[in-house]
Amino acid sequence: MSEPETRAAYVHFTPLDTRWHDNDVYGHVNNVVYYAFFDTAVNGHLIRAGCLDVQASGVIGLVVETQCRYFKPIAFPDVVHAGIRVAKLGRSSVRYEIGLFANDDDNAAAQGHFVHVYVDRAANRPVPIPDGVRRALAALMRAQ
Repeated sequence: MSEPETRAAYVHFTPLDTRWHDNDVYGHVNNVVYYAFFDTAVNGHLIRAGCLDVQASGVIGLVVETQCRYFKPIAFPDVVHAGIRVAKLGRSSVRYEIGLFANDDDNAAAQGHFVHVYVDRAANRPVPIPDGVRRALAALMRAQ
């Protein structure tokens, strides 16, 4: 297994509170919640950037691939800082990479990715990423 990345590897951060019911019977945040953190960080950023209206946008991003690698447990009442960056920006798809950091930890407790394919909401067919969305995504690209 690779080593966890540090906060310096990410472009933007979103703080997310853990909730009492996020913990499972083993006393840590259940694995499925990590994917909700990914979605919340990315889609929240797109909403705040003014390029996603979950009720009315004619073009939306659908998740077609996900992956998560776990390094250290997170548990309620930790505050998770979700670091996001764009690793690849294509014509109709984008690959986000996300690091989840507990409280003030500099090393990721978990990191992963997901891929959005942008589709016409009504036709459910791939379309080019709209210009406004593309600009918001380009701002999340890590300098090479």
